[in-house]
Amino acid sequence: MTTAGLRLEEADLSPLEEVWQGDLKDTYRLYRRAADHLAALAATLVERAVDLQQLGGEPARPPELLLGDLCLARASRLLAETRDQGLQVGFARVVERTAASAAGGFKAPPVRQQLLELLTRSR
Repeated sequence: MTTAGLRLEEADLSPLEEVWQGDLKDTYRLYRRAADHLAALAATLVERAVDLQQLGGEPARPPELLLGDLCLARASRLLAETRDQGLQVGFARVVERTAASAAGGFKAPPVRQQLLELLTRSR
């Protein structure tokens, strides 16, 4: 799939075409400045999952919850392909902190900030 000069593998997004709209291309480009393709795409999907699941807000409807879960699962698979265990654990910790913060455990930084810091440290 080519989108405004951006080449993404079909397998990376299928069946996530419906989440790849709006500002996600810009989000991917932002993360791409800090990481390789797989890590940038995983970060984009994690950020989208947090948005879909409305963590810390009104409960999301079941379709959005499931689509968010699919985004997280795909991000996990992409990270596994990097074979970078530190990056995989770092992403898991970002998701854990964000979920715990939404549950009222504490105030975590925004997910984008956490992911960019992680990707910058992982370079």
